[in-house]
Amino acid sequence: MTVTIVGSQLGDEGKGALVDLWGGEADVVVRYQGGDNAGHTVVEGGEEYKLSLVPSGAVRGKVGVLGNGCVVNPLTLFDEIDALRGRGLDPDVRVAKRAHVILPYHRVLDGIEEDAKADSGVKVGTTGRGIGPTYEDKVGRRGVRVGDLLDPEVLRDRLEYVVPQKRALIEEVYGLEAGEECDVDALHEEYAEYGRRLAEEGMIVGGSDFLHRRLEAGDDLMFEGAQGTLIDIDHGNYPYVTSSNPTAGGAATGSGVGPTVVGRGEVVGIVKAYLSRVGEGPLPTELDGDERDEELADYIREKGGEFGTVTGRPRRIGWLDVPMLRHAARVSGFTGIAVNHLDVLAGLDEVKVGHAYELDGEERLTVPATTERWGDCEPVLKEFEPWPEVDWGEVAAEGYDAVPEAAREYLDYVSDEVGAPVYAVGIGPGRSQTVELIDPFDA
Repeated sequence: MTVTIVGSQLGDEGKGALVDLWGGEADVVVRYQGGDNAGHTVVEGGEEYKLSLVPSGAVRGKVGVLGNGCVVNPLTLFDEIDALRGRGLDPDVRVAKRAHVILPYHRVLDGIEEDAKADSGVKVGTTGRGIGPTYEDKVGRRGVRVGDLLDPEVLRDRLEYVVPQKRALIEEVYGLEAGEECDVDALHEEYAEYGRRLAEEGMIVGGSDFLHRRLEAGDDLMFEGAQGTLIDIDHGNYPYVTSSNPTAGGAATGSGVGPTVVGRGEVVGIVKAYLSRVGEGPLPTELDGDERDEELADYIREKGGEFGTVTGRPRRIGWLDVPMLRHAARVSGFTGIAVNHLDVLAGLDEVKVGHAYELDGEERLTVPATTERWGDCEPVLKEFEPWPEVDWGEVAAEGYDAVPEAAREYLDYVSDEVGAPVYAVGIGPGRSQTVELIDPFDA
């Protein structure tokens, strides 16, 4: 069986906590897209683990796979693995041969290009980790794949072809001086060594074949998406998007497990009870209209810890955007949802959601296809009865019926609007602080 975990908003929905909760029943946890721009926090045994590349299930002793749809920075990968080992864990991480490698020139170009975009008014707000330029090389058929690291001659051929292009881009187009990131000999030595370590530790696999054999053996697989639906390269608010497909279709293409297999499994959309965003782009329900809104945004940001796991940047805050959720449910086909951070909204004087948009005098129930039109949307707000601050530890122990009635009405509304039942409710960062209604592996 397969369970796919998808972010239904703009990232930062708390996907790692649900992968951690339900990953205990999975045998293999697969990242199918993204790279070390995807911060996720997992709490295990009272310990907090901040990861950006290693699949969340590694904290619980599961086999973690970085699929062919991922872009891999070997330095980040080994730093995270070594850090986990230093804390007494023994992560079992495999990397697909077809996954692409982030090289130093990708990171340099990421920063240069973002600065150039800022001058033209189309700054995306990337993490600067080289994700976009690596995917560009992949599509341009000039990338270096993980399997290339195993053969020094092939690796040198790849580098000798692409590095002069990067040097010319930096020096002749941007008028800057290229440095060590464009030194073929230094790159070859460093990345051939990464290849040796990956091989020596038995980490490299043929992703599709490996996962197919695990499924044939009766194993349960969990697919872990990074980022969220509205920054999907195809279904998000372009150009303020990531460079891959976090939506459920990406689980098939980014892992080599067929869509008929993924489609027969569960697809769970992860929802944050309000909205947050790192980076640029429209946010119709953003709390930024006046001093009162900004104070409320600051309160939610501090209470919810809304600062980027990777960047540390403060996130923008808004009310829940329901047209966004309807769009997410449609493009991924949610069979269920999990709603996180419900506790953060407790004790407020008011709780609202963006039920619809007003655009050109008409009500719209879903996100416009172009970012410019989305930016023109005004939210049509729906108000809910606030719920009190309670002992959320007791709620977690007693179960869903202990969730305040007003909060349950809020959850019922969200479930009705996306057309999928609530599988879990997050009321704190730890696994024990999630109220589970349905285990997707038993659904």
